[in-house]
Amino acid sequence: MAMVDSVRGALQEQSQAAARRYQDTSTQRSAVTQQLDEGVKFPDSREAIAARARRLLDRGAVPPAAVVTAASRTTSDTESVYERVIGASMDLQAWSFLPRGVRAAGTVARITVRDQGRELPLGTGFLVSPRLLMTNHHVLPDEAFAAQCFVEFNVQVTIDNTPDQPVRLDLDPRAFFVADERLDFALVQIAPGADGIPPGERFGWNKLSIQLGTLVIGEPANVIGHPMGHLKEIAIRNNALQLRLDDFLHYGTDTQPGNSGSPVFNDQWEVAALHHCGVPASDEQGRLLRKDGRLWQPGDGDDALAYVANEGVRISSILRHLTALPLDPAQRTVLAQMGPESRLLETAATQPPAPTATVPASVITAPGVAERTGGHTGLRASTEAFGEGRHLVFLHGRSQQGKDPEMLRRQWCAGLNAGLTRAGDTPIVPANVWFPFYGDVLAEAMGPHTAAPRSPEAAAAGPVEAFPPTPTGTYEQLVSEAADKAAMPPDGHMADEGLGDVLTSALQRQLSWLAARTDLDEWVIAATLRDVAAYLDQADVRDAVLDCVLETMPASGELVLVSHSLGTVVAMDLLTRLAPELGLTLIVTAGSPLGLDTVFNRLLTRGPHRPPRVRQWLNAWCPTDAVATGCPLAAVWGHDALTDVAVTNARGRAHSIDEYLAHAEAAAPIGQVIRTA
Repeated sequence: MAMVDSVRGALQEQSQAAARRYQDTSTQRSAVTQQLDEGVKFPDSREAIAARARRLLDRGAVPPAAVVTAASRTTSDTESVYERVIGASMDLQAWSFLPRGVRAAGTVARITVRDQGRELPLGTGFLVSPRLLMTNHHVLPDEAFAAQCFVEFNVQVTIDNTPDQPVRLDLDPRAFFVADERLDFALVQIAPGADGIPPGERFGWNKLSIQLGTLVIGEPANVIGHPMGHLKEIAIRNNALQLRLDDFLHYGTDTQPGNSGSPVFNDQWEVAALHHCGVPASDEQGRLLRKDGRLWQPGDGDDALAYVANEGVRISSILRHLTALPLDPAQRTVLAQMGPESRLLETAATQPPAPTATVPASVITAPGVAERTGGHTGLRASTEAFGEGRHLVFLHGRSQQGKDPEMLRRQWCAGLNAGLTRAGDTPIVPANVWFPFYGDVLAEAMGPHTAAPRSPEAAAAGPVEAFPPTPTGTYEQLVSEAADKAAMPPDGHMADEGLGDVLTSALQRQLSWLAARTDLDEWVIAATLRDVAAYLDQADVRDAVLDCVLETMPASGELVLVSHSLGTVVAMDLLTRLAPELGLTLIVTAGSPLGLDTVFNRLLTRGPHRPPRVRQWLNAWCPTDAVATGCPLAAVWGHDALTDVAVTNARGRAHSIDEYLAHAEAAAPIGQVIRTA
């Protein structure tokens, strides 16, 4: 029972995290509910509706006659036609809906663990390639546990309601096993049966797609699984997608314990998500509630919990995670069998051979240096630099394109060594530090609005003219919130501050106020916040930066991650994609905008809450650093391991990383955790 209890404990942790996400998105959910009450059939974004309709049309999922009818019933805009196409796909199911559902159900299996001579059902899994099964991390947390499990296909009744003949197959985690706790997924290879045929060739497998457009809010979500370890069951039609988060979906489909690891399908039987838990009801303090409204206690059991929704992990998020993993060529080949729409085939084809199984794949040109075509790349360190598998990693901020990573690494080390010396600790050698470098990648991804040093032309134009408004308004929100945090008075009182006569716009007033009240020039403030907004808003920019950073990261051991400015935002997102073998002893954020809700609400983890895997967190901030106006962070993030340190940086260098690290109170904790035993 110990093995089963560990699975239950992990499931409870996932449920509690889902409950927090549910609470954090109450505003969005209320807006969706209001739109539904007003008669809006699909209360989703225009982009999501368009992507969904185009996917339906591209795949012939709507009968041609229905498409013509949908278009002819309206003379309004294209969006209305798209909504009608989606509606037609729901209301007019072809006869193939049922047999295709049967085919999809054939890929679903029950997972059982051998525990002290007993066989105990744990959850559900489904085939995603000829050999690979997907399920939850909390069902199969590691290779050793997976080795004790087996899967059974056809655990169901036939069309005549008589028991079918189950097919039992062992798992083979030594051949392939990948899992991630935050995204709560596991991929494991299944050993072939006595006939040697891969299971996917016998039962079929689901071709996963990284593309968007599998579901919009208001569409049905269909789940097939083994609730409570029972025979295979299906929940269809009486359900709907309620909300889409960056990495998760909330839907109303009926599920029970044992559905963990089930595929969540759309009406075309494409997998949109990996079901991983119900969303339990909770009070304002985040405490779980029973069905009778009282507080839930661990001894009450899962059956006593009240649930308000279900949560699944978006397949696109899982596939993006897989593309970033430092796998060897053999593992990439296994993943490539998932099909072209997963994009894993492209990754396998374009990824150069890895020097070793534990080093991210890239071309090694000299010890510690990896070369990227078209620009600089990061610097690696000795894996035993600080002993016992400890690694020190520096993660830089904006406006570093074209610079020499080695010179930057020395600059960071010079600042840290000054602080270590003041703290009475031993200085470090730059070659012992990992230095991922994404400056060139960021500049390339941002295109014409790239981060750039201040030019005479830009200085003459001013930051507002140099940076035109963003379509999403995130940049403007960042500037406005930072000004508000800096206690900017209402516009009518600006003249009293001696600034009102020369300002022409709200954005310019805010930037001028920040510059006057802090120690940063308007251009630096504008450019830094502009880069943060681009990273948060543009998925291609975010993915390019994270992929680049992951190329120069240790694969295992204990990590000390020191980040600065935009790098602190990248660091929080990076925590969701680090190799599972990496422990995070300490994260240091310096000059960070993480206190601005415009920032933390757009992180992959949707803060503010305890970052995954972080044991200690030190946040260094300077009151005259406009980028850090949201600090201190403790009151916002509520992290029990978070320590805020306010420092006074030199005039004109309020945002400089070497100034931050030169303070003993910022450097000492780093020295303590990297010191060789």
